[in-house]
Amino acid sequence: MLIVIKKKWFFLAIAVLFIGFSWYLFNSRAATEAGSQSVAKEFEVHMVTSEIKTKTEDGKEIESYRWDPGTIYIPKDKKVKLSIYGVNGKEHPFIIEGTDIKGTVKKGEETILNLHFTDKGVYRLICTTHAHIDHSGPMIAYLIVD
Repeated sequence: MLIVIKKKWFFLAIAVLFIGFSWYLFNSRAATEAGSQSVAKEFEVHMVTSEIKTKTEDGKEIESYRWDPGTIYIPKDKKVKLSIYGVNGKEHPFIIEGTDIKGTVKKGEETILNLHFTDKGVYRLICTTHAHIDHSGPMIAYLIVD
């Protein structure tokens, strides 16, 4: 009888140790991953060019180009890697209003911008080809720095 009781306590102790060890491994890994994310210096955002087409009731085709997503929230004082992939439209020359940043996104190519905003605000990413409704626009994205 005494041996049976000792075996129960032995197996209970093993189970408690196993559960405790598993909990420790899980939480130490989570803490390490959370710590490595807070140390990360770069914030990465992905965007694409897209096109919307339709026909009016009288058969006229209309289209509009856009950046997708159209609004991006960026942390102030963080390095940001903005990757823009050209899906629709041959090319989209652009500026970021309020900065000296400009470039061109071409169909089938990735354009990478390394950004770092030190001032809060709303910065507009404007395709200069499609800046107005008369030119299948406006193709504007809003970079909100906070």
